Amino acid sequence: MSTPRIGIVGAGIVGLALARWITLNRPGARVTVLEKEHRVGAHQTGHNSGVVHAGLYYTPGSLKAELCHRGKELLRDYCVERELPYQEAGKVLVARTRDDAARLDDIERRAKANGVVGVRRLGPDALREIEPHVQGIEGLHSPRTAITDFVAIAEAFADDVRRSGGRIHLGTPVIALRQDADGAEVLTGDAKGERVKRRFDTLVICGGLHSDRLAQMAGAEADPRIVPFRGQYHELVPERRDLVRGLVYPVPDPRYPFLGVHLTRHVHGEVMAGPNAVLATAREGYRFRDLLPDDLAATLTWPGFWRLAREHWAMGAREAAVAASASVFAREARRLIPEITAADLRPAPSGVRAQALGRDGRLLDDFAIDTHGRVICVRNAPSPAATSSPAIAEYLGEKVLVTR
Repeated sequence: MSTPRIGIVGAGIVGLALARWITLNRPGARVTVLEKEHRVGAHQTGHNSGVVHAGLYYTPGSLKAELCHRGKELLRDYCVERELPYQEAGKVLVARTRDDAARLDDIERRAKANGVVGVRRLGPDALREIEPHVQGIEGLHSPRTAITDFVAIAEAFADDVRRSGGRIHLGTPVIALRQDADGAEVLTGDAKGERVKRRFDTLVICGGLHSDRLAQMAGAEADPRIVPFRGQYHELVPERRDLVRGLVYPVPDPRYPFLGVHLTRHVHGEVMAGPNAVLATAREGYRFRDLLPDDLAATLTWPGFWRLAREHWAMGAREAAVAASASVFAREARRLIPEITAADLRPAPSGVRAQALGRDGRLLDDFAIDTHGRVICVRNAPSPAATSSPAIAEYLGEKVLVTR
């Protein structure tokens, strides 16, 4: 029997989790990870809130719900095994109005359907016992929601892959790919201008912010397209970190696609406020001034973007105002903790979310995975993809790769 050659494009946490799963469960396979950056976890893995989600919001029966629940268990066990940071900081959803409180009913039902352990409703007094500085009329507490360091996990996954004989090529962007009935051929480059062709029996694209472009190289449709949204964070100054014990979130408004500013304690002690969500003018546009004309054109020429903009223009204007002003950002944070002022916040690094957007203007909510010949494409993997990464790997390995 020939040795299967499996290539993975992308050394974020999802691609590395899959590479690790293959090396552990298909020991005869030759695994190669191709990553254009010079380190693992360079983009979404390394620019997020560090939250290990319990699965409160997700539609029961969806891939998100199932893989988040399974992924959290696998991630917790892995962190214990590898002595990586993992703290069950707990999360409260804060209802400020009667409408918010009514929406907690549906979230509580979803959480219980998704097997989230320990979820309970809180009155104002119980809410303040958990988070003394929060103001709300009601709350929902998820005590098992945790925090971790996803870059440290990604680096540990990479170490496991290398120790098991897998290869990880950094600084190796994919320039082109073609496939035939027997496999896929990938052309890669490097900083010296050298070009290398690599052939795989199966190729898996875990390309995050560039997943749609890579999928199109494989012959997939342009729909959905990745539209980047920059999430801006601020950090509480050290002397005000005691305002937050764990994780403090607003109740999501189902009319809008993004959550809004929330407060998150990190495993290394920082307390972050954010993110908001504004359109990024580059797929790796972590700063306001970052602009790549080709990336912006890809967004503005996509019909789905204009349908989305017409539906949610008011939210977009509000998010832009939050991004432009520290005082407005502080005002949003005060909706959860009234004591916060602009002087309590300082700018922190931003993240960019790879949001898959359909031609019809619909934001893809669930994880989306397509197969095109010998190429498997992870087309949409937003939050909670980091939490779910070991389970996404297991799902791909058992449900997709096993048939190759």
